[in-house]
Amino acid sequence: MTVPNLPAVMPPRSSWNRGRIIGQKCPLLPKHVWAIRVRLELTDKTRDLALFNLAIDSKLRDCDLVHLSVSDVHVAGRVKERTSVLQSKTKQPVQFEITERARKSLGSWIDDRTMSGRQ
Repeated sequence: MTVPNLPAVMPPRSSWNRGRIIGQKCPLLPKHVWAIRVRLELTDKTRDLALFNLAIDSKLRDCDLVHLSVSDVHVAGRVKERTSVLQSKTKQPVQFEITERARKSLGSWIDDRTMSGRQ
């Protein structure tokens, strides 16, 4: 029994990721981290700067980072130097230090009028 040759079916357009590198991305280089920090400082984005600095310090997953509450990092009118959180994926506690730069940006974000609801 012979199988006839069928005509080739060509897609109408190429796929969206053709020629792009997919998969895990390379980590940020220190010069990229500094460039992002400088841009956030120049545009006065206190929230974004505080979250970025805390993400770099803690190396938490984004879902764990956004679930942090003010009481996790702030006590008695000042930002903690060290804190511990429970990861949502592994259910393991993670302890990390908060650097001076991150403490300063977190403090300015917490003291911001929009954060406290005083607007």
